[in-house]
Amino acid sequence: MLSVTLLLLGMLFTARGTGAQLVTQPDGHISVSEGNHLELRCNYSYGGSICLFWYVQYPSQGLPFLLKYLPVPTQVKGIKGFEAEFKKDEKSFHLKKASAHWNDSAKYFCALCYTVPESAGGAGQKPSQTL
Repeated sequence: MLSVTLLLLGMLFTARGTGAQLVTQPDGHISVSEGNHLELRCNYSYGGSICLFWYVQYPSQGLPFLLKYLPVPTQVKGIKGFEAEFKKDEKSFHLKKASAHWNDSAKYFCALCYTVPESAGGAGQKPSQTL
């Protein structure tokens, strides 16, 4: 049985003139046996209106979009059997897959974006940092 290795990195997209927000992926690095259930955790600390994303980066490739959460629905289906559930009360957006495959070995990025009212300096968004 093969092992699937996943590296987790958080990203934060920020808007000007706001306080601190944080995206964390507490697992950092995990290995899952092929065919087993896979869950990649993503937590955030921000109380306003947000959208959340998962990106994946396969070896020697770019950073394609995997799935996104906008205010509805809370369960989001992505590509290659991945899905994520937004839980506002837990401030989480965990990525899941029923059965891991060897070609799921990659770096996974959870990202948060938000907008601020125009009076707070606009909603210009830019990548801030990789956590």
